[in-house]
Amino acid sequence: MTAARSRGFTYVGLMFAIAVIGITLATIGVMWSTQIRREKEAELLWIGNQYRMAIGMYLGAGGQYPQDLSQLLEDKRFPVARRYLRKLFPDPMTGQADWQLIPAPGNGIMGVASSSQGKPIKVAGFSIRDAAFKDATCYCDWRFISNGRRLRGVRQPVAGQPD
Repeated sequence: MTAARSRGFTYVGLMFAIAVIGITLATIGVMWSTQIRREKEAELLWIGNQYRMAIGMYLGAGGQYPQDLSQLLEDKRFPVARRYLRKLFPDPMTGQADWQLIPAPGNGIMGVASSSQGKPIKVAGFSIRDAAFKDATCYCDWRFISNGRRLRGVRQPVAGQPD
């Protein structure tokens, strides 16, 4: 074999190896991106349900819906302020506190929804409380609405009694 021919073979082999590495890295990037979106979806479900439960507890404690989300942090309708959330969570899909607020009949907020127009990866296998999210076309269709009933198994704070 001549030296020039040997160099050409090495060059083709090197180009093939670089192509295989590139394809592998691209596949890993797609899988990593998908995994990050799945984690954000799980976080959206958790945070959305935290808002849903907090709104339900606020409603159950005083018979009316909150006027804004900050009232879930400190409910001043009672002699001792009640807290239904530790903090206001941002929308994990947008990274901002830009929730779509779902108005209650009459007045107040009965739920929240993501403002993201992204298409969900998860379209089935939801819990019973989130069953309406099946086959949703965007995250904005995941509407976390309080059902307006007092929640079972969740201790309601009572003014004047220690937690």
